[in-house]
Amino acid sequence: MHIVAICSQKGGSGKTTLSGHLAVQAHRAGDGPVVLVDCDPQGSLAAWWNARELPGPDFARTTLGSLEEDIARLRDRAFRYLFVDTPPAASAAIARVMHFANLILVPTRPSPHDLRAVRATLDLAERAGKPLVFVVNGATARSRLTTDAAVALSQHGTVAPVLVSQKVIMASSMIDGRTVMETHPESPSAREIESLWDYVRERLARLANREAFLRRRPAATGFGRRQIEGEEAEAPAAVGELA
Repeated sequence: MHIVAICSQKGGSGKTTLSGHLAVQAHRAGDGPVVLVDCDPQGSLAAWWNARELPGPDFARTTLGSLEEDIARLRDRAFRYLFVDTPPAASAAIARVMHFANLILVPTRPSPHDLRAVRATLDLAERAGKPLVFVVNGATARSRLTTDAAVALSQHGTVAPVLVSQKVIMASSMIDGRTVMETHPESPSAREIESLWDYVRERLARLANREAFLRRRPAATGFGRRQIEGEEAEAPAAVGELA
């Protein structure tokens, strides 16, 4: 099971919208089964899912204290992808989720405030030793600010090659439990999410293949783990009923 944590210590970065959209796209693309977890006490993702009438993805209730056991149970139920929405400005909670993640996505709006807030999230990911990808979210295509933001983020890590544009339909589509792929399937916003999921899926596969290679490689070859890893520079009670 691949675990994707959507993290940012900056409120309003679009974590919940991105979590829901990517999970739905993974389901729509036939890459499931997919399950969502909401670790944000505000429960916005859970509220969106409860309003959803379309099939997939699944949703599981958990707490930070039972997260490890709940992840194990979800793994036993043969889910392929788990998306975890996290709270803003809660370092301990975010660090707990990062510990279990295979990949961390950090949505970042192209604004000075958001860019300044990135450092704290990046520090947590580095301490956890987990791969991180920045997603420029709420962007205006071909604007100088968006370009500058992408360049600034690239100095600290990998930036997803897909920009998520600032569109009202992205947020409005979630009012009744849907996503922009379902309300406006031919829109540029829908294509952005589709392309972003393709990228995330491919990156997860590459990470899994690398880990499998490292586990199989004999220890006596003289080619150390650190050297191999250095080659890639780009880079709420127990589980409730799954409705």
